[in-house]
Order: sequence, then structure tokens, then C-alpha cells
Amino acid sequence: MKASKTYIGTFGLLLFFLLLTFFTNLSLGSIPIPIEELLKILFLEDSSKESWNYIVLNYRLPKALTALLVGSGLGVSGLLMQTLFRNPLAGPFVLGISAGASLGVALLILGTSFLGGLSLTHWNLVGAASTGSFFVLFAVLVAIKRIKNTMSILIIGLMFGSISAAIINVLSYFSSAEKLQQFVFWSFGSLGNLNWTEVLLFGIVVVCCFLLSLKTIKPLNSLLLGENYAISMGVDLKKTQYLVLICTSILTGIITAFAGPIAFVGLTVPHLSKLMFPTSNHRILLPATALVGTILLLLCDTIAQLPGSAYSLPINAITSIFGAPIVIWLLVRKKDSRRL
Repeated sequence: MKASKTYIGTFGLLLFFLLLTFFTNLSLGSIPIPIEELLKILFLEDSSKESWNYIVLNYRLPKALTALLVGSGLGVSGLLMQTLFRNPLAGPFVLGISAGASLGVALLILGTSFLGGLSLTHWNLVGAASTGSFFVLFAVLVAIKRIKNTMSILIIGLMFGSISAAIINVLSYFSSAEKLQQFVFWSFGSLGNLNWTEVLLFGIVVVCCFLLSLKTIKPLNSLLLGENYAISMGVDLKKTQYLVLICTSILTGIITAFAGPIAFVGLTVPHLSKLMFPTSNHRILLPATALVGTILLLLCDTIAQLPGSAYSLPINAITSIFGAPIVIWLLVRKKDSRRL
């Protein structure tokens, strides 16, 4: 009971920081907007400047909601993968899903001469990334039908990622400087390219995946004590693997499709959540990682905006700058990395 009260207090504190980072993200930018004016805009009232309404409702609010969806999705995906493979360094990208999405975009941008000169619209990029990610997902699902060892699935995913990266390197070698620059800019990641229709579609997919992940709570809690123990408790190991892989792959694929590859969030957030919530119960860890992931990405996006400046940094660079030292610190902090 005492631990439950502690967790409730920690969740309350995280919700407070979520609101704080959310409003800070909306307020700061190249044009600072006072909080009182921001509240007027959010309640659909006229602010002192009409331009502020347009900036918040058409750019900053969709971007902040995108950060919320991306951060929570990557956090939950990372937790599921680390538990399934019982590997503290597993993340949502280890199955090669993100690499498959990048390959799809690379084929569209760098290989347009072979694809009939398709136009580079935002929906075409999303479609190409989704197609690439689901192709890799299908290949992984076909492969695991003949595999019983969970670690072999991880190795197969890494190999698919290596193959995708090799093809991208070949395409890059033969592409023009202009096309290569377009692909590099996409690989930086971006949270600010979505309109309200895309945010709604994105949100529906992420929420559906969250609901699907709830079915994995009991099996994952059993898997923490080993596969043999989980099977003895009546857990269908293959079904659990399929649920986790499908949920993680869809989240990773849709996030990469809409926002580009976002590094280190899925790897770092589960460890930060476990430091705040010293429990192995996924009923607590799943919502915790979603909250921590959202807060972390909102903070990174606020920093990337360079408040008061007309420039903004790539979100992928900011998440890597903050995520890599956190992972190093966690590994150094623990004498045995298996305890992460």
C-alpha cells in the first residue's frame, strides 16, 4: 500500500511536468507567446495578435501533439522490446523496422529515376516509409514461424537493418547531391510537418497500439522470470511474441513514417522510468514510460527550437545528444548491466 501511494505521487509529479513542458513548448520559439495569451488561444478566444492564433493552432499545437505521440510511442516500444528480449540495450529499432522505413524513403528520393519520377509530396514520403517498414515486419513475422529462440529473432532483425542500410548506401553513392541532401534532411527527423488530419490519423494508430500493448502486461510480467516459467504459468509464448512484435513494429513504422527516425528515446526512456518506478510490474511501467517519453521529447523539441532564434536544430541530434550520455551513465552506474 505504501509503494502504491508512492507511485501515485510520482505519477502526479510526472503529469505536472507534462503540463509544464507542454505549455512551455507552445509558448517558446522564434516568437515567444505569453502564457495568458496562449490560454486564450487554446480556449478558442481571440488573442492580442492574430498571428499568434495562426502560429499556435496551425503549427505549434500540432507539433506538440506529435511530440506527445512520438515520445510515448517510442517509450512503450522500447519497454516491450527490452522485456521480450531481456536485453537492456534492445530498442524499438532493433528489428530493422525503422531501417526498412528509411529504405522506402531512400528508394523514393534517391531512386526516383527507377520509379518513374514520383513527386516528393509529404504523403508519398509517408507511404514509402510505411511500405518499407511493413515489408520488413512481414519478413520478420515469416522468419519467426520457424524460430523458437527469441534471441535469433533479434539477430534476424539486425540483419534486415544491415541489408537496408547497405542498399541505402548504394543508392546514396549513385544519387545526385540534391537528392542526397533531401534524404539527409528527412533522416534528421521532424515533428513540425504534420497537419491536423495527419495528427488525427497518427493519433488513432498510436492509441490502438497502446490498447494492444495492454494485452501483453501479464505475459511480460511472467517472462521476466524466464521463458520456461512463463510457459508453466500458461503463457502462449508465440502469441506473446507476435503481439509484442506487431505492436512495436507498427508504432516504430508509423512514427518513422510521420516524424522520421528519432534516436535514443526508445532506448533511454524505459531505463529512466525504472529509476523513477523501482518495480517490474508492467501495469505501472507501461504508463510510466509513455509519460516519461512524452516529457523527454517535449523538452528536446523545446531546446531544438532555439527559443528567441529563427533557427531550429534537428530533433534527432538533440535526442542523441541527451540520450547517449544517459545510456552511458546508466551502464557505468550499474556494475552488472543485466540489472538495468
